[in-house]
Amino acid sequence: MHPQLQHTAFSFVFAFVFWLLLVGSLDPQELVAGILVATAVAALSSGRQPILAGIRLRAGAPLAFITYLGSLLVALLRANLDMARRVLSPALPIRPVLVRINTSLRSDLGRLVLANSITLTPGTLTVDVEGDALLVHWIDCPPGTDIATATQTIASGFERHLRGFLQ
Repeated sequence: MHPQLQHTAFSFVFAFVFWLLLVGSLDPQELVAGILVATAVAALSSGRQPILAGIRLRAGAPLAFITYLGSLLVALLRANLDMARRVLSPALPIRPVLVRINTSLRSDLGRLVLANSITLTPGTLTVDVEGDALLVHWIDCPPGTDIATATQTIASGFERHLRGFLQ
């Protein structure tokens, strides 16, 4: 499917589902109104390069999204427990550093979701995104950590799942 047509179709479906969630009804009048609004949204956004263009529309995408949410939840739980341990045991070492990590995600949306996933995880904060690199403040960087190791530790778990539904 042509990318422009794919974007227009996705915009229509996204707007229509959003409309249905807002009205909370499957009344025929609401369905017709939703179709009209979704058509207008899709038509108005068809000539623009949207941030949602980074979504991969394929059969495995919903499962990849659910898997990503599960991995994010596990990462959040682990990071929160680690931060609680550090707060309750002030003797634990803290070695804050800014590290540059590389990402294989090519779309703006992919890098945005990765950066936000890292930022949501306690102990890490994405400071800047420059092309395919993210500048991350890491609260406890092991001594001698290089870019490959930092990328593996901080981002690879998220990226593996994000590649299933984002470019």
